[in-house]
Amino acid sequence: MSHLRVSPRAFRRLCQFTLVIVVLNVVTGAAVRLSDSGLGCPDWPTCSQHRLTPPLSLHPVVEFGNRVVVFVLVVACAATLIAALRRAPVRKDLSWLAGGLILGVIGEAVLGGIVVYSKLNPYVVMTHFMVGMALLAVAVLLTLRAGHAPGRGRLVVSTASVRLTRVFMAMIVVALVAGTATTGSGPHAGGKGSKRIPIGLSDMTRIHAEIVLATAALLLVVLWVLWRSNAPAAVQDRGRVLLVIMVAQGIVGYSQYFTHLPALLVGIHVFGASMVWTATLWFHHGLSDHEAEAPARTPPEDAARPLAPAEAAQ
Repeated sequence: MSHLRVSPRAFRRLCQFTLVIVVLNVVTGAAVRLSDSGLGCPDWPTCSQHRLTPPLSLHPVVEFGNRVVVFVLVVACAATLIAALRRAPVRKDLSWLAGGLILGVIGEAVLGGIVVYSKLNPYVVMTHFMVGMALLAVAVLLTLRAGHAPGRGRLVVSTASVRLTRVFMAMIVVALVAGTATTGSGPHAGGKGSKRIPIGLSDMTRIHAEIVLATAALLLVVLWVLWRSNAPAAVQDRGRVLLVIMVAQGIVGYSQYFTHLPALLVGIHVFGASMVWTATLWFHHGLSDHEAEAPARTPPEDAARPLAPAEAAQ
């Protein structure tokens, strides 16, 4: 291991793989709740008291499938941290973010156990989802930073655009929390008899929708400011992509509500939330121009080769 070195390209590929697994973890976690499989495996880390693997029925298989994804996620995050420490050149910013993945996975695992033993307490489930979103943010930032030189880069937009974008990001977080609370007050509890948040579903849905509409309006303001300040076309294009994703997410949200929350549409909506959050981070990252990373310096072959005895005597 002391001689193992990971190239920047290989490290970035590993970060991309880990990012995909993080999203898969969010989606399979939603599948557990939407299929009422939250107690399919009533114990943790084993499926049941005397069985590691689940019986061949829907709820245990779905619940255990999510646990398998979590296991793959743990391995991927651990491999990413090791690769960050063995990367050539080593970068502290990437190592710290890779360490953040480990902390996020530990938090997810601990909360996953609490979710099971609390019999799907809705507030614990909400916290579990938001920790997953935080883990997703770390994975996205790590993947983005692995593609360029260290540092914040050079801003290519106005200060007003940056400030508005940060407010927009904060509102996206609020929208995510409100969306999670909406699910917590709805019919998809994750298991029969599980408690729900004591707020009417229609009231919570209206609150969530109003927050999302205000957030989308702010994004339109951001895009207008970018256009007025002649921001680079690439930045404006990213903003438009984010707007399209938000509109698509809104269409799915309204569709699921007026069709009485079918599980498939709710699952697509959860995936869409991950895409909105990912696109938001991607958009914010694009407000700065980042230089390509300089290749690692390697010593000349002659200098790296130890001298033979005869050469040393000369």
